[in-house]
Amino acid sequence: MEKLRRLGTLRFVNACSSLGIGLAGFGTVGSGVWNTLERNGELITGRTGGCVQLHIAKILVRDPAKARANIGEVPAAMFTTDWRALVADPAVHIVVELIGGTTDAFEIVAAALRAKKPVVTGNKALLAERGVELFALSKETNTPIHFEAAVAGGIPIIRTVQDSFIGNRILSFSGIINGTSNYILGRMTDAGLTFEAALAEAQALGYAEADPALDVNGWDAAHKAILLATLAYGFPIDPASIHVSGIEQVRPTDIHFAKSLGYVVKLLAVIREHPDRSVEIRVQPSFIAKSNILASVHGVFNAVAVHGDAAGESLFYGRGAGQDPTASSVVADLVEAGRALGNASGHRGFLPYRENGHVLPVRETSTAYYVRFDVTDRPGVIAEIAKILAEHRIGISGTHSPVNPANPDAEFVDMVFLLHTCPFGKLQDALAEVEKLDCINSEPVVFRIESLG
Repeated sequence: MEKLRRLGTLRFVNACSSLGIGLAGFGTVGSGVWNTLERNGELITGRTGGCVQLHIAKILVRDPAKARANIGEVPAAMFTTDWRALVADPAVHIVVELIGGTTDAFEIVAAALRAKKPVVTGNKALLAERGVELFALSKETNTPIHFEAAVAGGIPIIRTVQDSFIGNRILSFSGIINGTSNYILGRMTDAGLTFEAALAEAQALGYAEADPALDVNGWDAAHKAILLATLAYGFPIDPASIHVSGIEQVRPTDIHFAKSLGYVVKLLAVIREHPDRSVEIRVQPSFIAKSNILASVHGVFNAVAVHGDAAGESLFYGRGAGQDPTASSVVADLVEAGRALGNASGHRGFLPYRENGHVLPVRETSTAYYVRFDVTDRPGVIAEIAKILAEHRIGISGTHSPVNPANPDAEFVDMVFLLHTCPFGKLQDALAEVEKLDCINSEPVVFRIESLG
C-alpha cells in the first residue's frame, strides 16, 4: 500500500483514511455542506462501513474576515483566497466547486482534474456551457466530475438517470425545475398577484436573487434541461439550439384564463426523443391540465417526470433549491467520490457516449397554443387575425376578449386566441404577419398548451 501511495494519493487513498475536501465557495450551499458533515459525519462513516471518512481541509473565500452565521467555529488557517493553493494542497483529495459562474469556476475544475482530484460541483451553467471541454478533460485524466446538485436541488435525479435508468431508453422528461418561477406563478394563481408583486415577495423571502434574471427568463431551467438531455441521449448540446422562454410576460389575465379552462400555468421543461432519434428540448410557460400531477407542484418545489421504455413513468419530487437540500446532494456526491478513491474504481459522473446527435428545431415542434394579443378595440379585429391564421391553415378553437371591469371602455384590450395543434414554425410565420396589422400594439404572447402523458 505504501508503494501505491507514493504513486499518488488520489487514486490509491487508503479506504479507511479521512479524505480532505477543498471547498471552493462558502456561501449558502458551502456552509450547508460544512454543517451537514459536522452533523452527520459519523453517520456517513457508519453507513459506508468505515470506508468513507470526510473532513474539510481547505476553504476558498473572497474575504476570510467576513462574519458567517449559523456555522460552528472554523479555524482561520483553513481559509484561503487563492484557488490554486486550494487545488494544490496535498491535504485536499476532492475539490468541491460552489462559486458559480463560468470563468473562475472553469479554471478551478480544470485544474483539479489535471491534478487528478475528483470534482463535485453544483454549477449547471458551467456544465451546460463548457461541459464539453470539462468532460473531455475528465476522460483524458480518468478523473470524475460529480454534479447531482446541479439539477433539482435535493432530488437525486442525476444519479437516477445515470444508474437506475441505465438499462432504459429514455423517451421523455417533463418537469418543473426552477423553484423561483414556480413560487411566482403559484402566488399569481393563488393570491392574484401581478408578476412584479410576486417577484418582490419571492425576493423578500430569499427565494429569488436580487438579480433574478436567470430564474425568470427560463435559462436556469434550460441549463438543467441541457444536462438531463445530455445524460439521457449522450451527445453534447449547444445551448443556442434549444428554445427558451421565461415568465416575465405572464399576466393575471393569463392565469385567470387558464383557470377557467381547467389549466394552471407552469414554467415547464420538456425533453423528448422522437422516432428519428432527434431530441426536442424546450423551456417555456405552459398550460398544464389541473388533473396532471405536475399541476400540484407548489411553492419552491421541483418535480421531474421521467418516461423510460422499460421502467415506464416515474416521478421525482422534492425541494429544488435551498441550503440543506442542495448540500445533501453535494455530500452524496462526496461519498460517491470517496468510494471511488478508496476502491480505485467507480463511474466518472458523466461522459458523453455519442459524438453527435440532432436537436429538433423548435419550428418543427408541435402543440396547441394560447396566444394573447394586445389590440386596439375596433370592429373587425378578430376577423383580421382569423383571416391570417386561416391562410396559414391554423385552426382556432376559441377566442375571448376579457373586459376590465374598472375600465370597460378602454381603447386597448387583450384578445386571446386558442389554437389547434400545429408546428411552432407555422405559428411563428402567421404571427409575424399578424404583427403587421395596425390594430396590433405589441408582440403576441404565446403559451404552449401541453398534452402530457
